[in-house]
Formats: sequence, structure tokens, C-alpha cells
Amino acid sequence: MTVQDRPLKGAWGMTALIFLFMLINFADKVVVGLAAQPIMAELKLTPEQFGLIGSSFFFLFALSAIVVGFITNRVKTQHTLLVMAIIWSLVQFPMLGTVSLEMLIACRIVLGAGEGPAAPVATHAIYKWFPDSLRGMPTAIIAQGSALGVIVAVPALNWIIVHYSWHWAFAALGIVGLAWVVLWLIFGREGTLVDPPVSGTAGGGEHVPYRYLLTCPSIVAACCAGFASYWGLALGLTWFTSYLVSGLGYSQQLGGNLTILPWIFGMFVVLGGGWISQRLKTAGYSSRLSRGAFASATVFLGGCLLLFVGHMPTPGLKLALLTLGGAIGATIYVVIPMIVSELTPQKQRAAMLAIVNSVMTSAGVIAPLVMGAVVQNAATPTAGYERGYLILGGLLLAGGLIGLFFIRPEQDRQELARHALPAASVQPAGG
Repeated sequence: MTVQDRPLKGAWGMTALIFLFMLINFADKVVVGLAAQPIMAELKLTPEQFGLIGSSFFFLFALSAIVVGFITNRVKTQHTLLVMAIIWSLVQFPMLGTVSLEMLIACRIVLGAGEGPAAPVATHAIYKWFPDSLRGMPTAIIAQGSALGVIVAVPALNWIIVHYSWHWAFAALGIVGLAWVVLWLIFGREGTLVDPPVSGTAGGGEHVPYRYLLTCPSIVAACCAGFASYWGLALGLTWFTSYLVSGLGYSQQLGGNLTILPWIFGMFVVLGGGWISQRLKTAGYSSRLSRGAFASATVFLGGCLLLFVGHMPTPGLKLALLTLGGAIGATIYVVIPMIVSELTPQKQRAAMLAIVNSVMTSAGVIAPLVMGAVVQNAATPTAGYERGYLILGGLLLAGGLIGLFFIRPEQDRQELARHALPAASVQPAGG
């Protein structure tokens, strides 16, 4: 292994800090879904109104990610990560006072704007420490911040909700976020690794017009598979606990604690999938196989399983199938940033990661609203939830098939290389 094929010194320490960053990020996301029943009872909300709260988090999520992604093409990730963490920490504290539907929506919108760029900027930051062939495990570890954020946070937050109130659950997250800010100010650093150019020519400093990147078949297909998968993630963040409590009859305490099951399974899926993908890549297999086909097949499998949730005879079997079907395709979150990074010049990487992430997470605007409407208009809450998960199953089938057929990084990299321009020939607003 050459020097260029090794992670930079201190890479794993930065990975640990950014892992904690993503852990807090997802704990912030899950708290509303965990407290769904107490919030709906206190504020006297209908399912459609609560669905609006879940969706409001994503109103500025995608736009913020794109704007900050382009900014991060030019400024240090060290700074953008810090600003994001400060925003999402401070916006939790208004929940300690008297809360209305309008205030809750406003705070979730601001939180979403602060958290929208988190995943793409965090990924861009860690790729400055690891070369392409070694990005599977650090990407999986960063992605595990989401799963472990839920696994660690749910029991603690649920205990606070049950023994104190949902208001204090939000405040606790604000305190933890500020603690990470202090750690980052002390230990956070910027990586210096530079990727080879897409065109394969010496030097780098190239630019591929965004119209070619945004219409690249591999990137479009990855967006489709990611959109379907994120639809399920958004339902998990907003409606899963409510399904367990009002749909399957579990208590708030037990239902809240059972919420971690898909995330525990997903943690092993992501770590195992990231390891397998990296092993295949370093063994010489193509990115189409090691990244595209492998992950897309698991998305398709998840869709197959979810089609049968409503046919299970007991709550335990419904929960088991929903857990398996919802989490089995989680490897897609690991491979998508690697696919985008493989096809994008480094100086454009932050923006492209943000754009792709924004397309994926736009499912978060739609999914909670759709589930809320389906539940409110169904004969029973259980029937409504299961109809909503049937819709998710269909989306996963479609997204998985698109990924299987159209994610082909090697072929598309050659095509993009034909359009690569020297950066010096591009105007500052070019592309």
C-alpha cells in the first residue's frame, strides 16, 4: 500500500468526532416521533396535523443542504460543521416553555435547516482523510451515527418523556449538542487528502459542468434508490412509535423502547454492508458490483418483505417483518456518497453530495404527510399504518430495480471524463 492509499494520521480520531456529530443529529430527528402520542394528546392534534409536524422538519432541509454544500466547496468543513451543531442545539430550548403547534413547526423547520447539510458535509469532511479504496468502513461508521443515535437516545429520551415530560427530552438534546460543540472547538481539524481527477490526467483542478453530473445515470439511479429508502427512514422517525402504541397496542414505555429494534438491526446491516462493499472493492471487483448492485439488491429485498406486513397474524410478527424490511437495505446510505465521490471532481464534491442528499431526503417532506392522511382516512389506525407501509414496499421495489440496472460508475466516469474542463477555464459561477 502506497502513502497515497493510506488514511491520514489522525483520520480515525476525526471519524470518531464526526460519528458523534451524526449520532446527535439523528437523536434530534427521532425525538418527535418518540413523543408522538404525548405531543398529540397535549396539543390535541389530528394525525394529519402531526404528519405536518413531521414533514415540517424537511421544508428547508434540502434547500439548506444544497446552499451549504456549495459554500463548503469553498470553505472548511471544520467551520460548517460547527455552525450547524450550534444551530440545532439552541433551537431545542424553546420547547421548555409553552408550546403551540405553530411554535413546534417553526422550531422543527429551523432544526431541519440546520441539519439538512449534516450528512453530505460530514461525508465530505471524512473523505479528506481517507482515499477512495478505504472509504467503505469510515462511511459506514459515519452512517452508524444515525443508528446508534437512535439506539442510545431512545431509551434515555423515552425515560425522560415517561418520568418528566416530552419538553425536557428536547432540552436534553440541546445540552448534548452544546457539549459536542465544545469537543469540536478543542479537537476538530480539517483533512488534507486530495482525490485524483475524474479525467485521469495529472494535476487535478478540473471541473465537470453540473448539467452532466446531475443527469449522470449512476447518480440519478442512486437518487431513486436513496429516495425510496429515505421514505422508510422518515416514517421510522415520525410514525413508527405511534404505530406500535396506537396501531399494535403497546404501552408508551414499551413501544418507545421497541422503537430501537430497526436501528439495532440496521446498525449491523450498515457496518456489515460497508465492510463487504469495501472488501469487494479492494479485491478488484467493479464499483457497479461492489457498490451499486450489492446495495440495490438489499433495497429490493426490503420492499419484498414489507409487502407482507399486513398479512402477519400477530403484533410480534408484524414488528419483526417491519424491522427486517425497513432496515435490510440500509447499506444504500453507505454506497451512495462513495458513488457520487467516485464520479465528481473533489472541488465540486461537497455540492454534489448535498444535491444528491437533498433529492433523497425530499422523501421526508412527503412520507409523514402521506402516512398521516392514510391513517386518518382508514377504517382503523392499524389498517392505515399497514397501508402506508405497503406504499413504502412498492417504492423500495422500484428504487432497488432502478439501482440494479442503472448504477454503473465505471462506465459513467468515462463519459464524464469527456466533459471535464480545466478549472482555470471555468468562470466562478460556471457549471
